[in-house]
Amino acid sequence: MLDQIRIVLVNTSHTGNMGSAARAMKTMGLTQLVLVDPQALPDDNAMALAAGASDVLANARIVSTLDEAIADCGLVIGTSARSRTLSWPMLDPREAGEKAVVEGVKHPVALVFGRERTGLTNDELQKCHYHVAIAANPEYSSLNLAMAVQTICYEVRMHWLQDQAPEVVSEADYPSADQLEGFYQHLEQTLLKTGFIADDHPGQVMSKLRRLFNRARPETVELNILRGILTSVQKPKPQD
Repeated sequence: MLDQIRIVLVNTSHTGNMGSAARAMKTMGLTQLVLVDPQALPDDNAMALAAGASDVLANARIVSTLDEAIADCGLVIGTSARSRTLSWPMLDPREAGEKAVVEGVKHPVALVFGRERTGLTNDELQKCHYHVAIAANPEYSSLNLAMAVQTICYEVRMHWLQDQAPEVVSEADYPSADQLEGFYQHLEQTLLKTGFIADDHPGQVMSKLRRLFNRARPETVELNILRGILTSVQKPKPQD
């Protein structure tokens, strides 16, 4: 499904950012990179910053327009660092990651990032179904392109992992309240028989033991073991 989610970089000016973005993508399991009208083609600097993700960069698709990059996409989410004159449905990165994963099962999804200095134009943003903004520190909200790509890709991966995780079903079988009460009675009888508890002055021992076992919450099998121990204590010792 992650192959259905593509990262689209529009009119990128610094080749190093292409490589860093490819690295950010691959660490999160995304490999589909599209470069729209880049100001320069990927070079040695881009490959160096891609590090182990040079394959993502080498396989990047280069197109002339954003329309070409998103033509077959059923969902397009554009990054926007500032509010625009025309309000648009907004997502935070977590919501964007979730929506990308949910819809990526059905059709290709594009996550679109704009120019390093000016971002996406209003016309480009209007080609997107949703806009996503990263809630950075308003006093210093300077995220570079690769950081923004990493943030959104991380949220995509987190939601993908959540969908991949098998449902956890507890195999523990816990005793009923009645069974637990039977254990407490058995325990009290045993402690009275051994003299650990004085019949005429029991004190708070049983209350504290109840608290102990309730906190431990023994499973049914464990409770049966405990009762077996109590039974063995109650058995008369064989005569020598």
